[in-house]
Amino acid sequence: MKKLCFLAALLITGHAQAQWDNPVDRYANEYKNHISAKCPIPKDNIQHFVYFARDREAIHNHPLLNNARFSGAQIMYSWAMLEPEKDQYDFSMIQADYDYLKAHGKKLFIQLQDATFDPRYKGVPSYLLSDEYDGGAVYQYTDDGEPEGWVAKRWDSKVRARFAKLLNALGKQFDGKVEGINLQETAIGVEKEPSFTETSYVEGLKANMLAMKHAFPTSTTMQYANFMVGEWLPWEDKGYLKSIYQYGQEIGVGLGAPDLMMKKRGQLNHALAMMHENSFTVPLGIAIQDGNYIGQTNNTEVVDNRQSIVPALHSFAQSFLHVNYMFWVNQEPYFEQDVLPCFAL
Repeated sequence: MKKLCFLAALLITGHAQAQWDNPVDRYANEYKNHISAKCPIPKDNIQHFVYFARDREAIHNHPLLNNARFSGAQIMYSWAMLEPEKDQYDFSMIQADYDYLKAHGKKLFIQLQDATFDPRYKGVPSYLLSDEYDGGAVYQYTDDGEPEGWVAKRWDSKVRARFAKLLNALGKQFDGKVEGINLQETAIGVEKEPSFTETSYVEGLKANMLAMKHAFPTSTTMQYANFMVGEWLPWEDKGYLKSIYQYGQEIGVGLGAPDLMMKKRGQLNHALAMMHENSFTVPLGIAIQDGNYIGQTNNTEVVDNRQSIVPALHSFAQSFLHVNYMFWVNQEPYFEQDVLPCFAL
């Protein structure tokens, strides 16, 4: 009798395991609901911007200027560029881009850069690199331990005070004029930095978000929130990323993320899950960045024989994420050959 009970228990346990769905893969097949989407993409309520990174000159005579489906351009401006000397601000490039786009009936969306992905460039003003600000910035590292760029010490109160002052100056000149402003992604590769703690980083991000909202009460504000140091969802969940999304909702700061990856666990379990699983009244945004047109990240490879996934990306963002903004990177040949035909007038 005991043997029969034991066998029965094994059968029940085995059946339960066979039926168990791994939470990591809960959205693994979602992309299949969108791969049948076709071009042209029907008109929608999403504001579509073309992302130029720091290649601001490329907006001149760009096809977006003559396409009513695109609201404007998203351009990245570094902190170092905007504050060449302490308390001396130079917003002439932003003003020139704003004026040019406005003359063509288009809007500007500012991406404010305080982190880089090239170890040759720091992205922060040189005065910040002093002892007064504890060095101001630190290396970012790859998973292999190689330097891949720099990031401002967002967790340092003195550094944040300077960043808030920059935001205030920007807001005085551009709030209510530009469509919006976003802060760079939360993901950083900081290693063995004595001044860094996970919790101080979370609080530092929130402080920057609040400073941005105070400086830009009218224009759209957005924090790119994708990954957080010290957690990996869904298993290592310390509530860090969730708290950023909750805080944005509380103070009226929109949430977004780089890299619309419909098949990768990392993105599906972090930013994309945050957007899909929660209700927001603040704007949501998703950026299609280098490599995303071929299902990769940070990739400049040109694939000639390909099937465009642009309509699937749009369908995923619209129906699964419910975004208000999409930022399409101006990566060739993909933008001209894959994106533009889908947004034909």
